[in-house]
Amino acid sequence: MSTISGTNTGGTVSDDLLNAVNTRKKTTTGTTDQQSQFLTMLTEQLKHQDPLNPMDNSQMTSQLAQINMVDGINKVNTTLQSMISSIQSSEATQAAGLVGHAVLVTGSKLQLSQGNSLGGVSLDSGADKVVVSVLDASGNVVKTMDMGAQTAGSHTFTWDGKTDSGATAADGVYSLKVSAFKGDKAVTSSALQLGTVSSVVRGSSGVTLTVGQLGSFKLSDIQQILS
Repeated sequence: MSTISGTNTGGTVSDDLLNAVNTRKKTTTGTTDQQSQFLTMLTEQLKHQDPLNPMDNSQMTSQLAQINMVDGINKVNTTLQSMISSIQSSEATQAAGLVGHAVLVTGSKLQLSQGNSLGGVSLDSGADKVVVSVLDASGNVVKTMDMGAQTAGSHTFTWDGKTDSGATAADGVYSLKVSAFKGDKAVTSSALQLGTVSSVVRGSSGVTLTVGQLGSFKLSDIQQILS
């Protein structure tokens, strides 16, 4: 914010003006207080100006216009903060409705339990061929699944726990790797992991969902709601 200059066309403003301004700054804050500080400075400068060579009216008008501009900007900021708070409240309400629901979020974990597991893939564009590889804790591929051609978006798949060799894989956590192609060109893709929303947290950074042991995710990170 611009302030009235410490000098005018008639000479240097006295120490009384600076002392008055500094005292005011120590006791006031906020937009209204900024206006009060400005008026205090203006009053003191008028009191100490040279009556034979007074302050230019155009300078005073310019300063008044600037303080009004600052006031307007602060009001806009207040309105925006109110809108952000309203949006966050709406997101929190939507997120609360997901508690207890199974969802797919970005991630490479795949939980196999009693011969059943479900995962997903996300594609930025359509692909002629999508292949999902299931890896064990050592990084070895235990199962390869060809999902064929898929459209852009998210898609689910299931795994019955059978390995490529026909053996039954042990229950536990595996990892996923996805590759997709359109002709001979790779398509941007990512794996999706299954989890259940256990809680909703509203913090300074917005609304986040706790998805079981998978961690925290934004509402926009939810790719699919399954149940």
